[in-house]
Amino acid sequence: MHDLIIRNGRVVDGTGAPARLADIAIDGERITAVGEVTVPGRTEIDASGQLVTPGFVDIHTHYDGQVVWDPALTPSSWHGVTSIVMGNCGVGFAPVRPDRHEFLISVMEGVEDIPGAALAEGVTFDWESFPQYLDAIEAIPHAIDVGAQMPHSALRVYVMGDRGRDHEEEATAEEIAEMRRLTAEALRAGALGFTTSRTINHRDRDGNQIPTLTSAPAELWGISQALRDAGFGHLEIVSDFVDLDKEFEIFRGLADGADAPLSILLVQNDQAPDRWQEVLRRIGEARAAGHDLTAQVAIRPVCLLLGLESSMHPFITCPTYRRELSSLPLAERVARMREPQVRAALIDEHAQRTRGMSGIVAQSFHKMFPLGDPPDYEPMPEHSIEARAAAAGIAAVEMAYDVLLQRDGKELMLFPLANFTDGDLEVIRQMNLSEHTVPGLSDGGAHCGVICDASYPTYMLTHWVRDRTRGDRLPLEHVVRRQCRDTARQVGLHDRGTIEPGMLADLNGIDFDNLTLHAPEMVFDLPAGGRRLVQRADGYTATVKRGQIIYRNGEATGVLPGRLIRGPQRV
Repeated sequence: MHDLIIRNGRVVDGTGAPARLADIAIDGERITAVGEVTVPGRTEIDASGQLVTPGFVDIHTHYDGQVVWDPALTPSSWHGVTSIVMGNCGVGFAPVRPDRHEFLISVMEGVEDIPGAALAEGVTFDWESFPQYLDAIEAIPHAIDVGAQMPHSALRVYVMGDRGRDHEEEATAEEIAEMRRLTAEALRAGALGFTTSRTINHRDRDGNQIPTLTSAPAELWGISQALRDAGFGHLEIVSDFVDLDKEFEIFRGLADGADAPLSILLVQNDQAPDRWQEVLRRIGEARAAGHDLTAQVAIRPVCLLLGLESSMHPFITCPTYRRELSSLPLAERVARMREPQVRAALIDEHAQRTRGMSGIVAQSFHKMFPLGDPPDYEPMPEHSIEARAAAAGIAAVEMAYDVLLQRDGKELMLFPLANFTDGDLEVIRQMNLSEHTVPGLSDGGAHCGVICDASYPTYMLTHWVRDRTRGDRLPLEHVVRRQCRDTARQVGLHDRGTIEPGMLADLNGIDFDNLTLHAPEMVFDLPAGGRRLVQRADGYTATVKRGQIIYRNGEATGVLPGRLIRGPQRV
């Protein structure tokens, strides 16, 4: 008798092979048979009429703090994710000296928009070294598996002190050697890799650019040697690609020096809309020459969600809003904003909001779209606030104001920052068809006040496989392979991502016809009452982690079989 059998499902096994009807037998943590299973199971799930996929593997999250207080790691686990990897973009919470806790919180708050008060209350910091951090994570039961990477910002300041934050300073040979030693130590303790950031967009809470921005190539190369020392690991890097020749020289050197795969974050930028193609071309040339480079790409626009509960909206810097409205409870705020004199004041003051990023967002009504429920992440140009206002014969600022008050002030507006230059998602489709990319950038656990992209796996299935009308879709088997096997292999996890005998029993049962992604909503469930946008889905009939059912019809069972992933995993 098997421990668990999933019967009669339409199995999409993660290898890219065509879907087929099959039973899946599970014993302990592993899949033991796929096909016709005649032996009964102690527990059986009837998956007739449903998809059965591997558990999704998300390799770009920022649960480095949330992992301490949230055993379920929501919202990722609500969307069929059974393994996450955190410590991306060079930010994290170890190694750390006792007097640097607040500094690492300020970096995470600034770069990843996670409320600092929540981190200060929720992150225990009962560790100093990276191995101690891993031990602390391992001691906490979780619903899904967690992998961690060594973050460069924390490492640099740990070794260099305040000099590590000074962009005029370079690490000495001795400091580079110490960073290499600590990274090798972290890898041997179970870290999956090393991550860094070279983008001006990453700043701490006070607006200071992150410590790693100007790290010299010699420092990066020296640290990368730790992966060669340990014999494994994954490199992840964020870059602005200002000087492509210089950046690719660094990328190739890191991948070769570490003898390890390196992934680069890639989006379409409005200011250089064709650069992504050049980056992919260079990645292809590098791969052909034996360099292990891959791009992590998004599956919907990199965006802001603007709303009265969000971190940004067109009126958030208006004096009347700041002085009289911002601190009011939402219902009271909406009631006040519906008063004609308040409406007139805010619309008048809005015209002066032209400076900085908030000014650009506030004035760009042609790039502002009501998100709706179900949410539309590929809206038509005629659905923009500007176009709707023109059709209604009113000013765009008035239309934006009225939209913000819809659904009792809970309506959100989509503001694409990247991957939407041409007004559709064709660029994303092309990126996701490339053999040089893997899905990434969900940022699960981060950007709590402006996005919720941890729902990527559900969006891949609903929009890209089933519902898209503005262009070609993506094949089901392709999408599942990329979000399961390909992401897992990128970070050295060869024991999951496919439905085959011997693999971890990480699985999803999905009512594909009725799979529904709901609009994001703001909740206040972080430590210290911190807020975050979350996004729910209907249609996951079962999620199985290591052979145990952790969700049934969207409800948590309370079982916590997840583990800390220590190092690369083999079948």
